[in-house]
Amino acid sequence: MPLVTTADLISTATAARQGLAAFNVITLEHAEAIAEGAEEAGAPAVLQISENAVRFHGGDLTAVAAATAAVARASSAPLALHLDHVVSVDLLERAHAAGFGSVMFDASKLPYGDNVKATAEAVRWGHERGIWIEAELGEVGGKEGEAPLDAHAPGVRTDPAEAAAYVADTGVDALAVAVGSSHAMTERTASLDHGLIAALKSAVPVPLVLHGSSGVPDEEIRRAVAAGMVKINVGTALNTAFTTAVRAFLAADPTAVDPRKYLAPARTAMTETVAGFLRLL
Repeated sequence: MPLVTTADLISTATAARQGLAAFNVITLEHAEAIAEGAEEAGAPAVLQISENAVRFHGGDLTAVAAATAAVARASSAPLALHLDHVVSVDLLERAHAAGFGSVMFDASKLPYGDNVKATAEAVRWGHERGIWIEAELGEVGGKEGEAPLDAHAPGVRTDPAEAAAYVADTGVDALAVAVGSSHAMTERTASLDHGLIAALKSAVPVPLVLHGSSGVPDEEIRRAVAAGMVKINVGTALNTAFTTAVRAFLAADPTAVDPRKYLAPARTAMTETVAGFLRLL
């Protein structure tokens, strides 16, 4: 079916008080698994390509975006295409031509004033082209090259009053907040601050986004959605399923050389992971 927009899926999820899962794409098998998992679960999903993934593909956004979009269009599930954790203005400005309806522009590493200025400019540019813009305030941590973040460290979590001012000053369409999760967690042991989620929901007039959801247990995710979290980002859980399946296959058949032999079970494992998160939401 034709691509839908993240904005439309977010609007539907918000009205239904449900969560919307967004999964990160690295390889073609990731995209296929997300589409198949969404079909199995009978649920919509967002296919995200991060700046790190674009860098992995030699900096060429066009090819990986075209392949991901082709998989999404061939699916019977409602799927959207989103560009994730963009720090480069050049990459942001390539999003529209590559077919993205939404971008997460990440200026969270900048001082607060610079973050506001850069994000407001990204929002202005995006809105002129009909692109929905997500941003981040707080320190979720754990991205590539970063040490795992202590999600309980002072000053890490998003302040509701600052979040309200940030949204007003930037005009963002959604806000990723730091409430106790961290990127790149391979065990689901994160404990979220549900009181803070509720406070942010009351203070901020746009949908809230949970990054690092791979490390969050099912019940914590359910409670987070009930408290007001809408977009639920999942990346590492797919990579863990992929790699575990490949390792198991090669351990059982160390002479195998045809990558199709081990990529097939890896794709199946990711499909099951996707379907599990979608059924949860």
